[in-house]
Amino acid sequence: MNLEFFKKKDLVKPLSPEIDEVVMVVNLKKSFFLKDKEVAALKNISFSVKKGEFFVIKGASGSGKTTLLNILGAMETTTSGRVAINGKTLDLLSEKQLTLLRRLEIATIYQSYNLIPVLNAFQNVELPLMLSGLKEEERLLRTKKLLKLVGLEERMEHIPEELSGGEQQRVAIARSLSNKPNIIFADEPTGNLDEEIQIKIMKILEGINRDLGTTIIMVTHDLKLAERADRILELKNGEILEIREGKDKDKRTKDLEKVEAKDPSFY
Repeated sequence: MNLEFFKKKDLVKPLSPEIDEVVMVVNLKKSFFLKDKEVAALKNISFSVKKGEFFVIKGASGSGKTTLLNILGAMETTTSGRVAINGKTLDLLSEKQLTLLRRLEIATIYQSYNLIPVLNAFQNVELPLMLSGLKEEERLLRTKKLLKLVGLEERMEHIPEELSGGEQQRVAIARSLSNKPNIIFADEPTGNLDEEIQIKIMKILEGINRDLGTTIIMVTHDLKLAERADRILELKNGEILEIREGKDKDKRTKDLEKVEAKDPSFY
């Protein structure tokens, strides 16, 4: 990890093709106060993630993995330490800059889907495109394209309560792709789904990672899924227990070889 990055004067800068490490974390600490008692959720966390990696964060409940993902996704602040996403140091960004980062450069997929209940599948996917100012004609075409990508072209007029859990998660994946982020954070994206649907969701995420070079950072407690990652960071009691390669990462590559690669324009 290039720690010299954090010594540079210009720490707020756009992503450039030369940036190899899209996530850099140095001496991260996060504490909460519970009844006037300080509780350390994360302790001295340091690691980096390279562009295009499929990276997994795993650990038992309460290990700090969701807190870490929320900090990386610019949803929570640190107590101390530095975090850079796409070459931008988060604690130096204004609220407007953080909003633009979340809207245009990164995306998050949640275990609970986080779809807007009064909007149908089409409208849920279209909303980020509206916020980014895309023209209506382009917006409609892209929304239809993304829902077709996840196999929901026949369900786009259905609201979330009319969709199964797997269908809702596929809408969430389509929504995450709307503004073509270079990093997708996924918090237990298969946690509420049966094994058959888990496999479908993982195939979609792995295809996005391969075809677009999108960095995937996924939190999971499922060891079978975790082992397919390029690398696994395991947390225990808010500290890094180890960072290692996924044992089945080569199997993921071989499985993807059986599926025809798609041109980035497909997405």
